[in-house]
Amino acid sequence: MIFPKELTLLPRQSAVGEVRLPGSKSISNRMLLLAALAHGQTRLTGVLDSDDTQVMIEALRRLGVSVLVTPAEQGIGLDCTIEGVAGVFPKVGSPDEPINLFVGNSGLSIRTLLPALVASFSVSGGCAHLSGVPRMHERPIGDLVDGLRAIGADISYVDREGFPPLRVVGRPLAVQKEIWVKGSTSSQFLTGLLQAAPLLAGTWHQPVSLCVEGALISRPYIDITRAVLRQFGVSVEEIENPNAAVGHDLKYQVMPQRIMAPRFAPSGAASSNETKSLSVEGDASSASYFLAAGLLGGGPVRVLGAGRNSVQGDIRFAEALKEMGAEIAWGPDWIEASGGQVRAADLYCNDIPDAAMTLAVVALFADGPTTLRGIGSWRVKETDRIAAMATECRKFGATVEVGEDWMRIEPVFRQAARPIEQSSDASPVRIETYDDHRVAMCFSLASFGHRPVRLDDPGCVAKTFPDYFEHFSDLCSQAVPIITIDGPTASGKGTIAGRLADALGFRYLDSGALYRLSALAAQNAAVDINSEQAVTSIATQMDIEFTDEKVFLDGNDVTDAIRQESVGLLASKIAVYPALRRALLLRQRDFGRPPGLVADGRDMGTVVFPHAGLKVFLTATPRARAERRYKQLIAKGFSCNLDSLSADLEARDARDLARPVAPLKPASGALVVDSTRLSVDQVVQSVLNAWHSQKPHTPF
Repeated sequence: MIFPKELTLLPRQSAVGEVRLPGSKSISNRMLLLAALAHGQTRLTGVLDSDDTQVMIEALRRLGVSVLVTPAEQGIGLDCTIEGVAGVFPKVGSPDEPINLFVGNSGLSIRTLLPALVASFSVSGGCAHLSGVPRMHERPIGDLVDGLRAIGADISYVDREGFPPLRVVGRPLAVQKEIWVKGSTSSQFLTGLLQAAPLLAGTWHQPVSLCVEGALISRPYIDITRAVLRQFGVSVEEIENPNAAVGHDLKYQVMPQRIMAPRFAPSGAASSNETKSLSVEGDASSASYFLAAGLLGGGPVRVLGAGRNSVQGDIRFAEALKEMGAEIAWGPDWIEASGGQVRAADLYCNDIPDAAMTLAVVALFADGPTTLRGIGSWRVKETDRIAAMATECRKFGATVEVGEDWMRIEPVFRQAARPIEQSSDASPVRIETYDDHRVAMCFSLASFGHRPVRLDDPGCVAKTFPDYFEHFSDLCSQAVPIITIDGPTASGKGTIAGRLADALGFRYLDSGALYRLSALAAQNAAVDINSEQAVTSIATQMDIEFTDEKVFLDGNDVTDAIRQESVGLLASKIAVYPALRRALLLRQRDFGRPPGLVADGRDMGTVVFPHAGLKVFLTATPRARAERRYKQLIAKGFSCNLDSLSADLEARDARDLARPVAPLKPASGALVVDSTRLSVDQVVQSVLNAWHSQKPHTPF
């Protein structure tokens, strides 16, 4: 997937609608590894499709696990069928030729794979090399390595003591009743040991106790691990020392038991050998951004896929948001947030470390200073998140104080933001994302403030949520009255849309101009028009401006140039590129701002604004459209041939109808208007009648 180098978000006023959450990263990677270690075949549905899950899948395949991946039948994420290896990986490597496992920047992957490799290699022998991106080599893993070395594991640091890369060599382990691990750095260390514990207990033929030294950070993530283990037939008993301080000296005991692929019960029509599907819950951490948008943008905003029945601790983010002024409603698998006055709060966030980052940006809008406590784990994540969030919040003028495990933010947006029309031209606040997906998603919410926000490297969201910005922009556009005018070339879309915008006092978007501008920019730069990546790169960097019926590209008036037939043909050709369409989608949705928008194009109602209040599909016969285009070109002094224009339009119609990405067709529920024998005034009036005859803009 191709992302632009930077992304500018214009100031927002409102957000409304609902979002189907992608699968939980935490649950996806736990299930993938357990399914690989299990006895039997497991089918997982709704697995998150992201960088973190892809590195786990690739690592399992390198270890000889069969993982069949298909697009999810439900349309979100991936469906994976995994053949379990019964605790012993088929491919083991050797000290001379170790298996190289690259985990990217996925802390959960390396911290769960390592104990699994130690347990598997203790039976089979073998050697593996675990490495990641440079930041992964700065994330501590010493506490986990120490715990594994204490039972005899042969693990060495390739470079720096206490940090990846790591080299694991298989050898028999010393039988131990207890394995100790520190709980204060990352709960993922304990998760990795819990997932490997059934293998160790089975090999040693005795129970294994995992003992946590000190306070356990992010305990709700251990609850997720135990819940997923139960789905694979593994019971984990928690034993707490009643004399210890709260949260200290926890012990988890795992009896000798197999990790079993889930099956249908023997009773009933299904065979007991039939593979049972496990569904991955929606990601509660990702829900935080949309729920916060509901508070800052008025809402209501509803997230689907995680609710009161969720096993994820991050759903408690909704409770923290409620303390900051949000109105929260719950369902079994959904949460809804609506806006109000953003209140300052003093919050302890140890149980929601990932989601708590979102509160730092919400605090910029509060009625007083907000303090976030218990966030020490931020320092050892994808970046030092305490430092990163403080640095970027200060760019908006906020005063931010930080400590070892706390942050205090003074608000900067307490006064009502100026109208968007007055603020969108202000210089953007440039946000560094530190190759950290959560930093990028958090600061998208700052666009509800006074100034545009420019995010460097927005593609870092691919780690967990590649489509985040599309969903975010969709929520913001749903809060605005929108009419879409789709139809084939020369059907009169631009003329009708412009007249409607004038009549209603709305903004106007000629989406076709964006594709024509991309084609012209690519042509001017002499890039290969057949290269999707090259064309997309040009399109994401071009400087465009629409003023007084004029169109400017990189400061030059190109109003007439983009209307040339040659440019139109190129635009039609490159419009099939998925990467280009994705790059321009956000620019198009940015036009969806008060008081309203009329947008014309070929997929305005089907893709760009699927929740528009009124969708119109405007058409006419090819000959009638050719005659209109002929008159336009002749009036502008261009030479052309009517028969050639007609043939070109028919050929373009065929391409537009057959293209695999967003083929030309009326949107569901669209008003279809054949303008062959209608005047412009008649078409405009029919659309206005339809707009006024219904309740065209009903927020979710």
